[in-house]
Amino acid sequence: MESMYPVSTDGGTWYPMGCRFLGIEHHIHSSVEKSLIERTMQYIKDRTECFDDYFPCRMKNCKLKHVSNWLNLFVDYHNKELKRVN
Repeated sequence: MESMYPVSTDGGTWYPMGCRFLGIEHHIHSSVEKSLIERTMQYIKDRTECFDDYFPCRMKNCKLKHVSNWLNLFVDYHNKELKRVN
């Protein structure tokens, strides 16, 4: 049974065999897609690092819910900044 969600990869040699074994569809990203994904991830990383300078997480043994709340705070702040600029 094929999975509803294909696995997209960078073309590593072991992915097709692993996907066949798991019964999921395998998709290889084009160089344009890979570039867009990398650029988007770098943008997110840069913005969250700057935000973390002002609002760092100081909680010991941070839980996933706390990380989720921090990311929601970042998104809200970032969206308000975008609206202010426009």
